[in-house]
Amino acid sequence: STSSSASCTRPVTGTMLELQVSSQPERPKTSSSLGEQRKTPASSRPQTTATCSAPVLNCEPIENKIRKKIKHSWRRVLKDCKEKDLHKKGEIPVSDFLDIAEKFELDLSEDEVKQITTKYDFKNNGKFAYCNFLQSCILFLKPKETSLLQRMIIPKPQIPLSPGPQTTAFFSAMLRIQPQILHCWRPMRRTFKSYDESRTGFLNIPDFRQVLREYSINLTEEELFNILEYYDKTLSSKISYNDFLRAFLQ
Repeated sequence: STSSSASCTRPVTGTMLELQVSSQPERPKTSSSLGEQRKTPASSRPQTTATCSAPVLNCEPIENKIRKKIKHSWRRVLKDCKEKDLHKKGEIPVSDFLDIAEKFELDLSEDEVKQITTKYDFKNNGKFAYCNFLQSCILFLKPKETSLLQRMIIPKPQIPLSPGPQTTAFFSAMLRIQPQILHCWRPMRRTFKSYDESRTGFLNIPDFRQVLREYSINLTEEELFNILEYYDKTLSSKISYNDFLRAFLQ
């Protein structure tokens, strides 16, 4: 998996367990203002790691190995990481990560530790970008290649996704709703398709949000904004529901 930024920019609000570790002004919370919010200049948006280039390493076997343990304990892992992140930068010393990996019994060999800490040392400064590590283990934002013998859960789109910024607020929103999505994604996909009368694979934003509400998934304005920034970079006011569901399932 390839992540983008190690920067963490928003505080925990309400019941949202966010990856953010520093404060930022609260956005307007009325639906009518959503369009205006999404026109925010790039300079004032949450920082992403577009300027950071991670070493090209294939750590997928390592991440697959520890994924199950991370899924069961990522909230506690995050809590420990944030406690060690004294400067609220979304990164901790590699030695601190090794202590956490040992505490949660991730069972990484010396070589695996070297590979994964190198991958997530985006700034080449001996720090481990824990936000990106956690989202890479839990979300699947980059479709995996499959052989002809494998059947994809949801087919790849004819037009590949051109995603927007992978902010930590986006990761946080996706992580919060992941358990609910996994529980009901099949009937939810059927409901998405029932709203998509033209069979385009896209829904307008009100219909997309309504389907989620039908399955008791209620996004805050903040969460919706960040999800749309990623899935609707071109401001088309439409979202590919297959791309959205695929992130939770591969």
